[in-house]
Amino acid sequence: MQFVVGLALGLFFGVVVGSPSCPPDKNVPVKNGKAKDCTSSGRKGLESIAPLVRSMEETPEPISTEVHGTIPSWINGNLLRNGPGKFEFGKTHYNHWFDGMAMMHQFKITKGQVTYMSRFLRSDAYKKNSESDRIVMSEFGTLAMPDPCKNFFQRFLSRFVMMEPTDNASVNFVKYKGDYYVSTETNFMHKVDPENLETLEKVDWSKFIAVNGATAHPHFEPDGTTYNMGNSYGAKGALYNIIRVPPGKKDATETLEGAKVLCSIVPEDRGNPSYYHSFAMSENYVVFIEQPIKMNLLKIVTCKLRGKALSDGIYWDPNIETVFHLVDKRTGEVSSVKYHTKALSVFHQINAFEEDGFLMVDMCCSDDGQAINNYLIQNLRKSGEALDEVYNTLSRSYPRRFVFPLNVTNETPMDKNLNTRANSKATCVKVNKDKVFCQHEDLHRDDLQDYGGMEFPQINYSKYNTKPYRYFYGCGFRHLVGDSLIKMDLKDKTFKAWHLKGFYPSEPVFVPSPDAKEEDDGVILSVVLTPSQDKGTFLLVLDAKTFEELGRAKVPVNMAYGFHGVFESRN
Repeated sequence: MQFVVGLALGLFFGVVVGSPSCPPDKNVPVKNGKAKDCTSSGRKGLESIAPLVRSMEETPEPISTEVHGTIPSWINGNLLRNGPGKFEFGKTHYNHWFDGMAMMHQFKITKGQVTYMSRFLRSDAYKKNSESDRIVMSEFGTLAMPDPCKNFFQRFLSRFVMMEPTDNASVNFVKYKGDYYVSTETNFMHKVDPENLETLEKVDWSKFIAVNGATAHPHFEPDGTTYNMGNSYGAKGALYNIIRVPPGKKDATETLEGAKVLCSIVPEDRGNPSYYHSFAMSENYVVFIEQPIKMNLLKIVTCKLRGKALSDGIYWDPNIETVFHLVDKRTGEVSSVKYHTKALSVFHQINAFEEDGFLMVDMCCSDDGQAINNYLIQNLRKSGEALDEVYNTLSRSYPRRFVFPLNVTNETPMDKNLNTRANSKATCVKVNKDKVFCQHEDLHRDDLQDYGGMEFPQINYSKYNTKPYRYFYGCGFRHLVGDSLIKMDLKDKTFKAWHLKGFYPSEPVFVPSPDAKEEDDGVILSVVLTPSQDKGTFLLVLDAKTFEELGRAKVPVNMAYGFHGVFESRN
């Protein structure tokens, strides 16, 4: 049942979560977060973003860019980005945004200059589809149809053949033992060369440990130890598994050698486990969030027989509480105490840290998890009122903090707020021996609604992951894709924003300056797309402290809107 995890395929649709709002009127970068109040319940007059979800041409050799302003000379490395870049083969086309073939991008920054290149991942899915000039491998929202050249009986029998899991790793760049991989959420990753974006090796997680895949959002310790999560499937149903990959290579040809399952967590309903895109990690704990976005394994197993895509097996159950599971990173012991909250959907955590006997988990989440069907290609290519209607059905994502008391015992009082942290509005109440019910604290003020909520959160990861922190960065979503960049300040919950009408920035990536003394000493890198301008793409560089533009490198190509990426430093 390895193919079951293939259904996730970068299911990062947390970008769709939050509440309709209106934008600031000014067509200039907004710096103080003081956008005007909204007076309508929905958004109208959205610009068409169809050019951002069309097939693109690769740029396999580095090309120069035109730099405007100043790109700091101390930035030395590659911004690596991943996302879908091809949405059809021959006369067949993908149905869902997440199905597009992985396209890798590299922005090489050296001494204030930038070059750009891109390549399609040479996955088996890409190669087989290209050879046949039609879609022959199913993806998350697209069921590959039988070969029309076969007779009726052969096409009928093909429905009974097990679906092959996709290796279209279109979600993120990840790093294990010093090597770079592109990843989705099936059991396959691809090792790539970050210098030329060549596809080097296909790696199967299941050959190293008993899991059927891993997320595209691992966490890293300072020594290079990597933590991840992956499901496994057996006769009794699913298990959630915490994975630990040691630093350093024991065998140069086997990057995942030494990986182990730290522990397994049993779902409440093993036939309908929860979908998860990522997880949280503090200094001593891995935090798994079991949310009410569910996977019906029977529907998934029979999807080909029923003529349905894998996405048909995903559903949202608002009647189920969200459960936080804490796992001791040293021992693998799963805490008997479970922390519950109301039904919510979460795709990206911001940070988690321990302080004064409490565990704080910060994440971007919403109160609805039904948005996936809105991200069909046909919806993203709509315009006018039809596009407005799609957007106004979406729920927004906002940054929230949950506070968990770590020392819950039989003597801990019931029906009392256990959160004694000063100035914290979060609550956590013990309701029985092993259950604490929690209510979050908002990490924002009302004015964030004017930016459509927030997603794609990033922090100064190398210095502040698992530690108390002050700043995080993300995208505002007043459209179906990010249309602004935001810097949140947890000290007073204010924010700064960069926004230009008609410009769509990607996930912000923080790069610390070499002599950094404060948390926000550095720059923010983001790739900005312009659907109304041909080849209007540019790499944006913001001062992370002031959030003012330092420079941009104009790239004479068109790009599709992508998902995630990393900065590979050469300092």
